Amino acid sequence: MTQALGVSSPWKKCSTCKSPIDLGKLYFECSVSTCNRRGTGYVFCSVNCWDAHVPMMRHKEAYALEKTAPMTNEPAPAPRPRERRIVQSAAPAPAPDLEFDPRPSDEVLVVASKVKAYIRARSGLNVSAGVMDVLSEHIRRICDASIRESRRNERKTVMDRDVPRPGS
Repeated sequence: MTQALGVSSPWKKCSTCKSPIDLGKLYFECSVSTCNRRGTGYVFCSVNCWDAHVPMMRHKEAYALEKTAPMTNEPAPAPRPRERRIVQSAAPAPAPDLEFDPRPSDEVLVVASKVKAYIRARSGLNVSAGVMDVLSEHIRRICDASIRESRRNERKTVMDRDVPRPGS
């Protein structure tokens, strides 16, 4: 109603100072994707308000995007729901071979710093780099056995019960 009288009505409030941002007026958004998502929707009435938000959000690289508020308060059309096609086949897909992995088999699978910290905390001993390769090989064998067990049970998910226990 206020628009018919020639007075602009507020569109949103500034995320920093809470002052109204009128329809059709200039406003600013943060360039960081987590700040301008539909759920977050930070808007700022000035570059100073945007600038006040940057250190609070701990942005390393950001800039203010200059935008214009919509001319009317009509809601934007609702996005179409994404189509999801579910295809079921009569026979399960053949399980890939264990030799499927294209990555090199000598890749380290453990976090070296965590292993070294654990051993140092438990014993005060240092750890050579070769230990990580040996531990990774043990983990590969455990994973391969877990994969086989999951497939034997006709599941597509490796579960904790598929992992062999020590001494078994």
